[in-house]
Amino acid sequence: MKELTVIFYISMAIWFLSELYYKKVFTSTQNAKKKDKSTLNVLWIVIIPSISLAIFISDVSRFPISKGEWIYFLGESCIAIGILFRWIIIRSLGKYFTVDVSIREDHQIKKEGFYKYMRHPSYTFALLTFVGLGLFLNNWVSFAVAFIPPFLAFNYRIKVEEQALIEQFGDEYIQYKKQTRRLIPFIY
Repeated sequence: MKELTVIFYISMAIWFLSELYYKKVFTSTQNAKKKDKSTLNVLWIVIIPSISLAIFISDVSRFPISKGEWIYFLGESCIAIGILFRWIIIRSLGKYFTVDVSIREDHQIKKEGFYKYMRHPSYTFALLTFVGLGLFLNNWVSFAVAFIPPFLAFNYRIKVEEQALIEQFGDEYIQYKKQTRRLIPFIY
């Protein structure tokens, strides 16, 4: 179990450092139409305290999700999958990925790969890491604190982002919305 705890801390560091890297490298250029409405700030203001509080709660209270050790492996698997697939999706977007909501002059709607089934796969896998954190902490209250506030913050961001895309692409994006789900294929 000690080895898994070390892996957990390493993956949490990779997660945090990768998000800092994305923030530093993938900010929109000056010629892009910025439509962010402070959603990036909202995400950071919500996520950091949410993670910290979830960890604190798991240290001071016991509301176990499971008595078995499998929950820790499931949690770490969700974290690792979330980090890896978020990176893959960001790479697939290439120059169109920015951490702030913005539209480039030559922007296009991506409709292949994960985007064939869901409009925001990067957020899906970001949220999967929060699910993994909650599972690894093995505490129902920690799970709720780790997942619900970031989920609400991402939903706010999605609304802002989709409004910007509708303004830019009109009916093309509206039709794309009708053919896909927001975060979970065939469900939500």
